[in-house]
Amino acid sequence: MFSKISKKLAKTAVISVALSVCFTASANDDVTRLGAELTPLGGLKAGNPEGTIPEWKGGLPIDAGKVVDGFMSNPFEGEEPKFVINSENYKEYENKLSEGQVAMLTKYPESYKIPVYESRRTANVPQEIEAAAKRSVKGVETVNDGNGLKGLSNSRYYAFPLPDKGVEVIWNHMTRYRGGSMKRTMVQVSPYANGDYSLVRFDDIFSFPETVDGATDEHMESVLFFYLQRVLSPSRLSGSVLMAHETVDQVKDPRRVWVYNSGQRRVRRAPQVAYDGPGQAADGQRVADNLDMYNGAPDRYDWELVGKKEMYIPYNNYELGSPNHKYKDIFKAGHINQDLTRYELHRVWEVKATLKDGDRHVYAERTFYLDEDTWQIVLQDMYDGRGNLWRVAEGHAVQFYHAQVPGYAGEVLYDLLNGRYLAMGFTNEEAHGPTFGTETELRDFSPSALRQAGR
Repeated sequence: MFSKISKKLAKTAVISVALSVCFTASANDDVTRLGAELTPLGGLKAGNPEGTIPEWKGGLPIDAGKVVDGFMSNPFEGEEPKFVINSENYKEYENKLSEGQVAMLTKYPESYKIPVYESRRTANVPQEIEAAAKRSVKGVETVNDGNGLKGLSNSRYYAFPLPDKGVEVIWNHMTRYRGGSMKRTMVQVSPYANGDYSLVRFDDIFSFPETVDGATDEHMESVLFFYLQRVLSPSRLSGSVLMAHETVDQVKDPRRVWVYNSGQRRVRRAPQVAYDGPGQAADGQRVADNLDMYNGAPDRYDWELVGKKEMYIPYNNYELGSPNHKYKDIFKAGHINQDLTRYELHRVWEVKATLKDGDRHVYAERTFYLDEDTWQIVLQDMYDGRGNLWRVAEGHAVQFYHAQVPGYAGEVLYDLLNGRYLAMGFTNEEAHGPTFGTETELRDFSPSALRQAGR
């Protein structure tokens, strides 16, 4: 599955060695920390003094459970929560909760809860991706005031495993490993306050340049990934397709997006699919950069690296992603079924984004929390222009152990004002779970192929 990835990343390793003479000895000293006191991706290997966060010992093995049609068995099946945080006791744990989690506990005092399980540091990636992260230390840097990357073709993944700026932490989320490519059929729902909802079903493809036949060295340097999203149902939306070439510097080279509208039967450019432009088929419940917890150009915000802290975050959500549960069992009024969720104590990076003077976005301020072992955003709090907490996002993390890919069982974006939420990325009732390492062709991501994809 990783043969093509390995071949292209091996080529970048040669380039990186050639460039390494341009960097200081301190960078060489820093890179030795990866895999020593730090994990290969930059997390702290050691547990915490209390023993409530364990030492990282390599993550889950690829045979940690049974995998049928892309769906994983739960390697921790039968475990019970150590305790449950609810509206009555949350003040005891408030120093390890986000403001958004507290808001959800108080808004839904009878139903929203946080079941806390034993912490399991399950994350890992293939060895060639660990090597890519090491090359990033010496080979990747920000350009254009942090809005783009230089030298990405030297590494491709985890641009800043040793970050010292907030924007570098966010770049790690955007350059994290996702299997080289990912293909899935998934659903998105936006229930009303009474719990009623309609399913929107998509085909989703993320393809990184090293898995795209025909991708050039220029693509390796300037494109993060290629993306294709096709609406399968309901019938009123079926056949609509969105395609994007996610560029590395979207200020200098804006994201290239095209949409095919099945009703109009035409392909057109869609520059509005960025920042706070409307999300596709989301009923106004998310903006474009809410997908994947955060995506796109970072230029409209000032990014502050607050530091590291311990928090109860959604983690190892195998039960939530299980095909044993129907969508009606997951999507409830106000929020998803918290009985199916799992939270653990982990260390996170906290990053605060504040809208720059003169720039526009519906979120004037955002706080991100990223898991130290994966660089995935697991929690996000979003504030309106008056400074009020408006939306709360949770990325229900899971390790796809058979492919060594950290990912999500699903993402949920809660609106505290209208009582609705958007859940996306769930695959429970689909014929197959996410597939990784699928090879595509460059022509699959051309505007001329978009109309065919719609049909």
